[in-house]
Amino acid sequence: MNEYQKRFVALLKTIFELDKSDLDFGIYRIINIRQREIVDYFEKRLPKKIQDILAPFANENADDIKQKLAKIEADVESMGMTIDSLQDGTPKKQEYFALQKQLSQGSDMSALESDVYSALYSFFNRYYDEGDFISKRRYKEGVYAIPYEGEEVKLYWANQDQYYIKTAENFKDYTFVTEEGINVHFRLVDATIEQNNNKETDDSKREFMLYTENEEQPDLKTFEWNADTKVLIIRFVFDIPEDKKKKYSEDNYTKIREYIIGIPELMVPLMRNTSFDPKKNITLIEKHLKGYVAKNTFDYFIHKDLGGFLNRELDFFIKNEVMHLDDLDTEDEARVESYLAKVRAVKRIGKEIITFLAQIENFQRKLWLKKKFVVETNWCITLDNIDESFYPEIVANEAQIQEWIDMYAIDEIEGDLHTTAFSNPLSIDFLKENQKLIVDTKNFDTTFRDKLIASIDDINEKTNGLLVNGDNYQTVRLLKRTIFDKIKCLYLDPPYNTNEVSFLYKNNFKHSSWASMMYDRVKVAFETLSDDGVLMITIDDEELYNLKEIVDTAIGSNHYIGTIVIQSNPRGRGINSFYATCHEYCLCYAKDINQTIIIDQDLTEEQAKQYSGEDDEIAYRALPFRRSGGWSTPQDRPNSEFPLYFNKEGILFAVGGTRIGNAIDEYSSNEIILLRDGIIVTLSLAEFDSEYKEYTRIMPVDTNGLRRVWRWSDREKILKAGLQGDFILKNERGNKYVQLKDRIKAGRKPKTIWYDSKYDSSSHGTNLIKKILGGRNLFGFPKSVYSTEDSLHSVVGNTDEKSTTMDLFGGSGTTAHAIINLNRKDQGMRKFILAEMGDYFNNVTKPRVLKVCYSEEWNNGKPLSRNKGISQIVKCLLIESYEDALSNITLEAKGSFFGSNLGDEYMINYMLDMESKGSLLNLDAFVSPFEYNMKITEKNECKERRVDVVETFNYLIGLSVHSQSSISYFSTKEAVNTPYEGAVDLQKDLNGFYGFRQIEGTLPDGRKALIIWRNINQDNILASNAALDAYFSKYRINPADREFDVIYINGDNNLENLRLDDEQWKVVLIETEFNKRMWEE
Repeated sequence: MNEYQKRFVALLKTIFELDKSDLDFGIYRIINIRQREIVDYFEKRLPKKIQDILAPFANENADDIKQKLAKIEADVESMGMTIDSLQDGTPKKQEYFALQKQLSQGSDMSALESDVYSALYSFFNRYYDEGDFISKRRYKEGVYAIPYEGEEVKLYWANQDQYYIKTAENFKDYTFVTEEGINVHFRLVDATIEQNNNKETDDSKREFMLYTENEEQPDLKTFEWNADTKVLIIRFVFDIPEDKKKKYSEDNYTKIREYIIGIPELMVPLMRNTSFDPKKNITLIEKHLKGYVAKNTFDYFIHKDLGGFLNRELDFFIKNEVMHLDDLDTEDEARVESYLAKVRAVKRIGKEIITFLAQIENFQRKLWLKKKFVVETNWCITLDNIDESFYPEIVANEAQIQEWIDMYAIDEIEGDLHTTAFSNPLSIDFLKENQKLIVDTKNFDTTFRDKLIASIDDINEKTNGLLVNGDNYQTVRLLKRTIFDKIKCLYLDPPYNTNEVSFLYKNNFKHSSWASMMYDRVKVAFETLSDDGVLMITIDDEELYNLKEIVDTAIGSNHYIGTIVIQSNPRGRGINSFYATCHEYCLCYAKDINQTIIIDQDLTEEQAKQYSGEDDEIAYRALPFRRSGGWSTPQDRPNSEFPLYFNKEGILFAVGGTRIGNAIDEYSSNEIILLRDGIIVTLSLAEFDSEYKEYTRIMPVDTNGLRRVWRWSDREKILKAGLQGDFILKNERGNKYVQLKDRIKAGRKPKTIWYDSKYDSSSHGTNLIKKILGGRNLFGFPKSVYSTEDSLHSVVGNTDEKSTTMDLFGGSGTTAHAIINLNRKDQGMRKFILAEMGDYFNNVTKPRVLKVCYSEEWNNGKPLSRNKGISQIVKCLLIESYEDALSNITLEAKGSFFGSNLGDEYMINYMLDMESKGSLLNLDAFVSPFEYNMKITEKNECKERRVDVVETFNYLIGLSVHSQSSISYFSTKEAVNTPYEGAVDLQKDLNGFYGFRQIEGTLPDGRKALIIWRNINQDNILASNAALDAYFSKYRINPADREFDVIYINGDNNLENLRLDDEQWKVVLIETEFNKRMWEE
């Protein structure tokens, strides 16, 4: 193996991530399972393919030919002669010249191989960058091409054709728990890439480094160990190092190990060996340290079409950098043939490697786009929505009572003659008097949860909010069929990409990483808007101009309706040394600008004071009816210059008609227009003068005698306003002019600049959260709840509709808080959907939402009042992550069969699609749907746990649930009246094998659906189907229960045999529909 080959094989191992064999998560774990076979392909089968292609056109090795020439020369010299002195026909001379010709005309195999390996290395090394392939079509050094299709203006970013797949969950706070119960946190401390004038370049990339303690933050330590709580915190920065040569991965581990060794309680738990390789020792802390760095350094993207992209680029690379016309401009056919063979080898081997890479990338893309499972479903319900029959079980639940004490301080409620005090145990009367306390089903078993939800009819309709703990892109894809065309306001508050902690981006791709993240999320979410819906995205200067272009590219610039500037920080913040930034922006887009209505904002006290005029109607303010300033002359607005006629009571009753002549001439007309009994009447000048003797004629002339125009040109509108008394004829010192009564309104059209102290994100964001949650700074840079509230009001302000607002960057829960505030004010029925993937979902987002439902005002984490709660039903979902999907892949053991029978081009594809079959979606396990288990990562430990396939399926088919049952268990006995051989009757039995659960609802197309989930006895399918028949027959005793169009059932069945003549429903296998919906793109 020559140096070129070694270099190329090393690159392939890096590209296929075989150099990360010590990482046991994600795609690394999958590839490492088949590492030996892949390496064998790189080192043996691939070189042989290259040699086979080149062999017909290559010479022997040039060194061998030279040795033969030297031997002939030595032999001739030993005879005292030279080659030239030999006669032309002698064999020695003929052989010598033949060898010389061969050496001059041909290329030896080694040289050809080196050229091929060098070209392949150049190509793949150019596009590969730390786990991702970046578009770099190079015309020449430093000059690259981008795809252009004739657009007038085009936005392009380096990762435009890739999905951004990183989340910030493991970036800011990576957590794991040891077997001994020690909680270890890797915390990231904010640092900027401009620090110390260190600029990010190809040669200066950010590194994870242990935080260095300093005087500016004396309370912030590199290591913190609390023996009482068993919590270890290790702090890092992710920044450009001053010492570019230091190996920080080794340095970090050395310092961490030294610290741990000094604390006996940490030594054994964290320094134990986790490696299964006896030759390699990897401690628990080292394993997690490597995982933390790897998860936040490599593999930021999944290419949307890696095969197509690399194949196009390879063809261009060959034409531009491998093939040269000068090499073809020769009469030496042998040289041309060998040259073309080299090109053929580069293309054939390149495309084969591309096929392998595309198979891996497509598999990851498949997993990324796969609809994710609902892992866990819980409900948070105020007591006024819960039947009192559940109260005894609620007061007996210690976890729920303790949560109420922690969140709502109910232990401080003191009774009096009319109210019940807190007691231990809690009384049922206490629950009856505190109806806005929220029951969280996470504190109860699933039986209680299912019975509680089954007791509430039309649960979907009555649900006020949905909180999803999971990736926002995956959230929209899972919910899409349920929420399509139903979102009235899509309110997004993404990370502003202003510092290291706010957004995790690839080195040297800060803005393009953010652009890819936003593009796909905006594009998929915009489709959920109703026709009158509005998209609102908040942002600051860092990404404003990029965001506008990104959204325009994703959904079309024709949807843009405006940008609001909000003064969010009156004091200003020093982002740079030039200006104190005090504002942020809100970009607004309409789904259909012809159907969108922006609702007026309520008047402020200051605005209301302007309406000081009073008459028999409502308050008004007097505005000049004559225009001034720009566009106020007849030449500008010729149709707005005409006389107004007032009677002696000062009532406007007539206006001048259509002008005669040009606007530069004085106004003249042959007619005057009036309004009689609601009908426009036109009189000639003579008719008007004969009918009306006393009137005042006013033209729009200013105090300087200049001709102007009126505010309105619509004569009918003016006449109607005149009859209502909306015009005032003023006469000051002989100067007559007209004022318009601008009647006070409930609100006014929102302006594009908002400044008010209530928009201060510090007072009404950061400090507000501290008041609600108890003085801790748990979330950085929350929005003012009032700026969010006013933004949402402009779209969902009407109370006569049950609108839904969705926020994919739920953060601290400000959007839900704003919706709850709006509903509290006007008893509206607005709904919200929030998605949040960070750990603070359980520490900030959800607690804040539940707290503001219970009380409007808080301080130090305690309610200031208990009489302003709001009735609420909030659904909470935990959904599977992309990493979870990877963790559930298992490969069947195939031994030497790997790649040998199907050919190399199918090697990776076979491994990923065939050997992993069944581990991504185990339909066989649907025989026991209530016990479907998956591997789910919690605190960076992958553990098997039960997931909610029932709820997952509801979302996959877009079901709007009307009613659902809890699981009922039955045993069977021989049927009394046997309709067929083997028929059975059911009898309720908590220990019975046959469990059934039913859900009724409506599909997106309007069809009524019944879903029946059941346990199936695989050893006796006939008995299971007999139990199903009995359950179904019992279920539809009431004719009203037979009004459905489709029935979904898991497992093969004969249910359609029970369909009556007047019924049209059909049966669909859940497994078939589940598989179809989960994988559809």
